[in-house]
This record gives sequence, C-alpha cells and structure tokens, in this order.
Amino acid sequence: MEHIVIIGNGISGVTLARHIRKLSDKRITIVSAETDYFFSRTALMYVYMGHMKFEHTQPYENWFWQKNRIELLRGYVHEIDTDNKVIKINERDALAYDKLVIATGSKPNKFGWPGQDLEGVQGLYSKQDLDALEKNAPNNDICKRAVIVGGGLIGIELAEMLNSRNIPVTFLVRESSFWNGVLPKGESAMINRHIENHHIDLRLSTNLKAINADENGKVKSVIIEETGEELACDLVGLTAGVTPNIDFLKSSKIETGRGVKVNRYLETNIPDVYAIGDCAEQHEAIGNRRPIEAVWYTGRMMGETLAQTLCGNRIQYKPGHWFNSAKFLDIEYQTYGWVFGERGRPDYEKHFHWKHEDDTKCITVAYHKDTNEFLGINTFGIRMRHEIFDTWLTEKRDVDYVMNHLSKANFDPEFYSHYEADILSAYNNQLQTA
Repeated sequence: MEHIVIIGNGISGVTLARHIRKLSDKRITIVSAETDYFFSRTALMYVYMGHMKFEHTQPYENWFWQKNRIELLRGYVHEIDTDNKVIKINERDALAYDKLVIATGSKPNKFGWPGQDLEGVQGLYSKQDLDALEKNAPNNDICKRAVIVGGGLIGIELAEMLNSRNIPVTFLVRESSFWNGVLPKGESAMINRHIENHHIDLRLSTNLKAINADENGKVKSVIIEETGEELACDLVGLTAGVTPNIDFLKSSKIETGRGVKVNRYLETNIPDVYAIGDCAEQHEAIGNRRPIEAVWYTGRMMGETLAQTLCGNRIQYKPGHWFNSAKFLDIEYQTYGWVFGERGRPDYEKHFHWKHEDDTKCITVAYHKDTNEFLGINTFGIRMRHEIFDTWLTEKRDVDYVMNHLSKANFDPEFYSHYEADILSAYNNQLQTA
C-alpha cells in the first residue's frame, strides 16, 4: 500500500490528509512536533482572551483520526533522505515514505536584534507561543508593559490580546503608517487612529535597536533605534512577519529559496516530494500573487488540489481571485481582487475611497483608469459577500456597475442601507470632479 507522509499538521497538511482519505485507501501519516492534534491557528487569540478553551479550537474529535485511518506521529523531523525515501525523526527514528509532502508552515522573523532570545521575548504563531504568553503576561501585575515589534496582522492581534487583560502596550512600527505597504493611505491612517483610540502607544517610523536583560536573564527593557530611548517592559512580542519553516531541509537535495520551490502542481525538484501551505514558494508567478502566501484559505486550497494529484488526477493549483480577511481590534477587514497600497500601486490603478463620519467604516474601490474595469475592493466595518465579488471580478464588470449594485454584495443589506446613499453620492461627486 502506498504510504504518504505529511510533515506538518496545520490547515494545509490536514486538509490534504482528509481529502486523500475521501479519494483513496492509501496509508497516511502526519508528523508534527507542535501538538498532538490539529487546531485552528487563527483561534489562538480567543483562547488567551477567554472566549474559548484550547480544546474548542480543535475542529475534529480525537477519535476522528483513528476512524479515518490517519496516523498521527508526534516528533520533529531533522533530516530528509530523498535518495532512500526516508525521513529521520527526533534524531533516532526513521520513517519510510512513497510520497512526501512538506507542510511545515511558518516561523516568526528574527532580525538579529541583541537580546532577541531572552526569556520574555516571543512570537505569536504556535501553541507553544500561546503557552509562553500565559506565562509571560498572565496579568498586568506580572506584565506591567509589553512592547510589540512589527506592524502587521499578527502584531495587531497580539495588541488586542494584551489589551483584553489591561496590559499597557507600546507598538513599534517601522513604517510611517500602519500596514501602509498593503493598505491605501486613507485606510492606514484610519487604523492608526483606531489603535490610538484603544489607548495603545503607537510609535510609527520606529525601529528596535536592542532588548536588555535583567540579572536573571529575563527581558527588562528595549532600546529605540532612532532616539536611544529605553522603554521598560516585561514582554517583547516579535511580530515582524513570518518566514517559511524550512531550516531542517538545508542538508537535503530539495531546492529552496525563501520557501520550498514548487511548480504549479506543487511538485518540488525531487520526484515524489511536494510542498504546500506557508512554506511553499511558487517558481512562476500566478497573476499578481506573491510567490509565498501565508494565508489560511490558500493553504486549504493547496491541500485540496494536491490530494487530487496524489490520487491520480494531476491538476494545477489555481487559487482564483485574491481574497483575505482580518480584524483590526474591533474593525473587520476584507479584501477582494487587488487594491494596492501607496507603495507599488500600478500607474493604471485608480481608487475611490469613502469613509464614514464615525471613523470606523470605510471602503476603497480600485479600478482601471482607462477601461473603468473593477479591479478590487477593501472594506472596513462593512461585511461583504465573497461570491458576489468573485463573480464580478470574473465577469470583468466596470466600476459603475459595481458601485450601483454594491448593496447586492453586502452581507447585511439592512445595515448597509444606512450608508448606501452616502457612498453613491460620494462616488458620483468624484466622477464629476475627475
């Protein structure tokens, strides 16, 4: 019986295993050093905030795996011998495979800051990180101030988590405005104000120079690069992005760049070895998509796609139109298609921006300045329907059509009706002054 070994029990690896089992009777083994069972990584923050217990983050009961004949092996893979089709686990055990899938996800970036490995310095990615946070910041008596380094989505999650326990937070963001490499100017500025309104000390255009230790080897302060200021703190959250978790592949023959290099079929340079999820790096561009996408739903899609290939129906990975969602404290964010930030925006891309007077809701619509083709939309504080925008992008609708039918895409038309007239009026005014 063909044996498929999957390294990593995140969303991509587990989706792959489930779909292989639906399609075949192949032997399946998942190897992971993080946890015994798959859990929803995006739910970790809600465990810390008290909205759920860790067991509630596990979508499947523990009996699910045995019933579906998916073997779970707890251990760390430290070597892959592709010549003999063997992986080595925990520096002693060996496991043979017929097909191998690397789905090891990401790890937090570290940039060589002095003190970055001290006790009390951590990321927010794994179950181990959640456990460390409970130890390092259980309350505002133990943790009198936290410093977060890096202004991305994980950083804003960590800020919200600490805020929920009334732990004061200083947020060091290298950019001149929050997440302005992704968000257009108006949206980024709104999020700056929203962070500050939650009593978070937001420091823009600010870099970390070093992390200082106390006499017990625990973090006691950070030094700001630009001013030399010393900030006392008990926790440093490193949230300056993630990078593929592939260090264990360095001695193998598997080709790597930033991630594991794969083609459109998610195949590596070695026969019978594949990579999916955050750790996979596309050889050739897929439209405007980045070579590495550390996004939950693309990991799931890669798992579904590769399951078909491994079960005899070899198909390309086709992720479709870009979509993502997140939360900035209590403001929900969704993006469909392409809406570029200030950096890297194509010359042809024009924006319509509307913001509600309460400063917590806005939309930005991107369209082609010559053809008026609808290119994408960002929404903040207004929930939209994925399938509607997906259809409009496929049909290449023009921006006038989208704006005049925006209520069809809204998740809650009654709620949206409060803003529809204002949005259309602002759009028509922009057309007249353009």
